[in-house]
This record gives sequence, structure tokens and C-alpha cells, in this order.
Amino acid sequence: MGGSGGVFFPGGNSPDEISKRIRSEEQTKDQAFEIKVTDLIRTLLSNVNDRDTNQIQTHIQRIKQALNLGVDGTIDLRYGGSLSKNTFVEGLSDIDTLAILNKSELMHLSPNEVKDYFYDRIRESLPYTDIVSGKKAVTINFTSEYSIQILPALKDGNGIRIPSSSDPNEWSKIIQPKKFVETLRYVNIKNSGKLIPVIKLAKSIISTLPERRQLSGYHVEALGIEVFSNYSGDKTPKAMLKHFFTEASKKVLEPIKDKTGQTIHVDNYLKAANSIERKMVSDSLSTVSRKMQNADGSKDIRAWNEILK
Repeated sequence: MGGSGGVFFPGGNSPDEISKRIRSEEQTKDQAFEIKVTDLIRTLLSNVNDRDTNQIQTHIQRIKQALNLGVDGTIDLRYGGSLSKNTFVEGLSDIDTLAILNKSELMHLSPNEVKDYFYDRIRESLPYTDIVSGKKAVTINFTSEYSIQILPALKDGNGIRIPSSSDPNEWSKIIQPKKFVETLRYVNIKNSGKLIPVIKLAKSIISTLPERRQLSGYHVEALGIEVFSNYSGDKTPKAMLKHFFTEASKKVLEPIKDKTGQTIHVDNYLKAANSIERKMVSDSLSTVSRKMQNADGSKDIRAWNEILK
């Protein structure tokens, strides 16, 4: 009778030891992948933040001098829009600036008349620059990356009045632009200061979508507030960026109320709930979300590079 021999394992390792080694190798690969994606995100954010603020300040000062030339009282320029909220991204955000009339004879004119005055003064000061007089504001296109939009405004108590959306010859009711800024700052603090960087990253990605499927910068900010007001997940840029596109693709289907009171909704340009326009944008945001999920699932750094290019 022959005795039964012992079971032989390659290298003398038991199944448990082999399993532990495989798990360790997989964990090392996962960590390396996460580091690479984090580096890609950090690079994109650095590029987004790398704008010439000195040049923008120079443009603003020149515009202010032009507007105040020959006017009694003063016209103060105050940043609005994405620049005041530190969410500016070239290619998607305009630099909205409120031109607040302070004890000026222009205060007695209609918004349209004030806008025409602004256009003439800026045209005289910047004769070779592309300047457009729109329905409510004057837009100065300094480069293909950004424009400065000058919107007439009247100080009224704790709020301001701007040209009415329905009639540019009338001043609007009192609006509170600071309310939105305060809410954004509060939600950003709740999320360990990571919301504003994530909004910048989201804007950068959205700016690469076809024009009809892009969102306004203000709308992206409002979606950021909606998505992260009660967020309890990981406070990393990658996790939050994935969460933004997953949730934003759903929330974009419904209008978001404008906290400033300037309009009823921040996204009127997408029309009613579940409109064709909203569904198109939702589909694009959902596609970005799926690409991120697939890139993570296959540990494909090239796919993430394509998303963040």
C-alpha cells in the first residue's frame, strides 16, 4: 500500500498566502491608479487657475476711468458672476461686472440710456476692441477666452437694481446677488473647501461639450450647491467630480430657483422641466458620468486623461 503524498503548492505558498499576495498586488495597482488620476486632476485645476488676473484688473481699471470721465459723482465697478465667487473658467465664464451709479446724474436715466452712455464711453477709450451693446449690458471681448460684461446697476438699501429682464427701459425690483455668493461659500465650507475647485473642474469639462449641450457658468454653480448641500461622501476632487456629473444629470431636468431674485430660475434658457433642451444636456452629463465610472472600473488612466483634457 502506498501512502498518500502531501499537496504541492508552487513556491511552497498555501492558497491563503497566494490570495493575500494577489490582493496586495491589486491594492498596489489601485493606489498607483488613484495617484495618477489625482495628478491629472491637479494639473487641470492648475491650468484652470492659471489666468492673468493682473491683465483683467488693468482692463477693469481702464473701463472704470472711461465710464467716470466727465461724470459728476462716481461709477463703481464691482465684480459679479464667476470672478467674484472664484469659480471663473476661461471658455465658459464671462467676467460680469456691475457698474453701480453713485450720486451720478446718470441715476435719473433709464437703464437703456445708461447702457448707451457706457457703450459710447468705452468705444472712445478702446476703439480697436470688439465691443457689443446687448439688451441689458455692454460686453467687451478682449480675447477669445474671456469677455468683460458691464451691467448698469443702482444701489438700493441692502440690494441693487439692474435693467429689468422684461423691459430694458425699466429698473428691476431689488435683487440680492450676495445671497447666492453666501450660499455658495457656506456649502463650500461644509465640503471642506472642495466644492469651488470641483465646480471649476466641472466647468472645464462642460466647456468641451457641443455648444448646445453646455451650461451657463451660473447654472453649473447652482447645480453644485444643489448636489453638495447634503453630501456625505468622500471629500476628494475625484469622488466629488464623479458625484457631480451623476447627480447633475438628474437635477438638470428640473428648473432651479434663482436665490438672488434676478429671475425666477437660473436656467430659464433650458425652458420647462423635462424639455428637449434639458434632456440633451442631461444625456451629455450622464455620458461624462459613465465615462468616469468605466475608466475607474477598468483602471484606464488614458480614459481619465481624455475626460480631463
